[in-house]
Amino acid sequence: GKRKRLNTSVLYDSDESEDSDILVRKVFAKRHCIMDEDESSQEQQPDKTCSTENLSTTRKQKVFTKLKELARQRATQRSCSSENCEDSNDEAEIEEEPLCHLPLTPTEGSETDSDSMKDFIVEEDDDDNTEHVKSQNQPQQKEQNTSNSELLAYYVPHLSRCDHYVHFKRIVKAFLINAIDDTFLSSLYDGTRQKKYAQDMLLSLHYLDDRFIQPRLENLISRSRWKDRYKERVDCYPDVRIILKNQKNTGCQACELNRYCKFNVLLSGRLYNSRTLEADDFMSDDKQVLKVGVVCADRTRVYHNLKHFKYKLYVDCSSVTEVDGVQDEPVKDTVERLFSQLEDSGWIQKRYNVLEDYMNDADSFQEEK
Repeated sequence: GKRKRLNTSVLYDSDESEDSDILVRKVFAKRHCIMDEDESSQEQQPDKTCSTENLSTTRKQKVFTKLKELARQRATQRSCSSENCEDSNDEAEIEEEPLCHLPLTPTEGSETDSDSMKDFIVEEDDDDNTEHVKSQNQPQQKEQNTSNSELLAYYVPHLSRCDHYVHFKRIVKAFLINAIDDTFLSSLYDGTRQKKYAQDMLLSLHYLDDRFIQPRLENLISRSRWKDRYKERVDCYPDVRIILKNQKNTGCQACELNRYCKFNVLLSGRLYNSRTLEADDFMSDDKQVLKVGVVCADRTRVYHNLKHFKYKLYVDCSSVTEVDGVQDEPVKDTVERLFSQLEDSGWIQKRYNVLEDYMNDADSFQEEK
């Protein structure tokens, strides 16, 4: 009989008599058959095992040599930037090697190989070494932070990292000086004064205008339907009164839309220079009365408080110097004495809290529907 398989075929003797025990087997192999291990197969395996062992040994040696080089580089170079760069390059080279041949423990190699691996092993009990490494890295980090802050202050002076309240105290002191010497602010902006205290005050003034006030004013205007004429009127008059009147269905004089207007906005005060804060006496008694709706009236209050806060602060500082009177002492001593009194009494902190309230009102103001 015949018995066929996929890759082999076995033929038996056609004689089915009892005397015929001879088995004739023919194998036609198209692929490798799985055969039992015998002496002949065992004789052929040593060559293959030797070649694979030699290959794995050479690869292990390459990996350990590269680990040695990496450990040596980490020990000699302490710079954070160069260390990160070299570690990434060396790790990229190591990843090219087949990791399946890397043993979990260094079974092959000398004692130096195992010592080189200590740089890559972090133990829980090794607190002294970690503190030593941190102590070596801290001076470099401090130098980098110092250099970065100096570069930031030099190239982008308006982005100082000084505390907000420190900026505010510098501004108060600058206003006290200008209240006594009315040329101080103008000399700051035209670059006449180059001393450090003057430059710090100028930086704080820019910080107040460019970081505190102006972005919030632009946000309030961009989300409103105010006309340019109304905005210019609010900008020019430092005093405002918002009075509730009888409701009237008419056009709002701020956005010129048909609204139920029940508020009168009364604008008054003298025009002033936004930098030197010098007031102009031209048409000092001029007033404007505008009929607006409820949303525009609320926006006018928030916008006007923030827009004219700096001028109002300067007026308050001037009144402090007027109350103190003229004394026979240098300007510097007078300013230091008045500044200490204002700081001890909490006057400066109260004015700073008012500024924060104005900024919060501007940030939380809802957009018109």
